[in-house]
Amino acid sequence: MKLNEYQALSARTANTHANEEVNYALGLTGEAGEYADMIKKQYFHGHADQLTEKKKELGDILWYVSQSARAAGLSLEEIAVANIDKLRKRYPEGFSEEASINRKEDE
Repeated sequence: MKLNEYQALSARTANTHANEEVNYALGLTGEAGEYADMIKKQYFHGHADQLTEKKKELGDILWYVSQSARAAGLSLEEIAVANIDKLRKRYPEGFSEEASINRKEDE
């Protein structure tokens, strides 16, 4: 599935209203918190790795990202392309600790 196809299909379940960006930003942080809590429990509380639950939570995060983008008038594809362009400029040889430490803030 292509990113923009996902964005269009997932919009079917969006509740459009005047404050969508606020709604989706808050939803995104909530879902990210649920995912982070699952990881915390796995690594620090002895819980089993729950791949199925991770997939669900990451799917919820993706839904909120896609609808946040839609509400802002952006496509997921243009966001992905811009992000890759930024990362290529920031880390032209790929990530390294040295490149991270020495990178300029305006990049």
